Amino acid sequence: MSTHFITQAIQASIQVKDRILSSPTLLNQIQKINAICISTYKNRRKILIAGNGGSAADAQHMAAELVVRYEVNRPGLPAIALTTDSSILTACANDYCYEDIFKRQLEALAVEGDVFIGISTSGGSANILKALATAKKMGVTTIGLTGENGGKMQPFCDQCFCAPSTVTARVQEAHILVAHIICAAIEQSVLVNETVM
Repeated sequence: MSTHFITQAIQASIQVKDRILSSPTLLNQIQKINAICISTYKNRRKILIAGNGGSAADAQHMAAELVVRYEVNRPGLPAIALTTDSSILTACANDYCYEDIFKRQLEALAVEGDVFIGISTSGGSANILKALATAKKMGVTTIGLTGENGGKMQPFCDQCFCAPSTVTARVQEAHILVAHIICAAIEQSVLVNETVM
């Protein structure tokens, strides 16, 4: 495989990030999401996160950064990846349907004032859409991370970040960047105002 192939992949990733950087709308969206997440912790609530496939891994990654640490040693913050309990996931998929695997967990674990972050590169994952709709009914603030056109997610989200690409890998790279920005913003807030804990 040539270095040209590698260079093209890196350049494609950089181009998506450049599009974010040059978009006041997208930057403002990230800022709003940061503010929601910071406020959630100041109000002693939690963040719940879910996605499928690579987005499931991103949900787990983000939850780990919040519970353990991102860049700063500080007390753990309550965050749950709804993608990790194989017994819950398979029982729900078997006894009800796969579309309910995150909805059922939100019904059991979420309370009003929490945040649910639904990740779907296409914006069309049925189980994420159902979870977002359930969260909204419960008074849980909803955040979506999706791709360029937003799919069907936007009406279910209080805030929705649409990564400016239709290529799954590029969208996922943008999502993990946004997740890291959120974690960094939360940690900075914790350092400035320890009442977040």
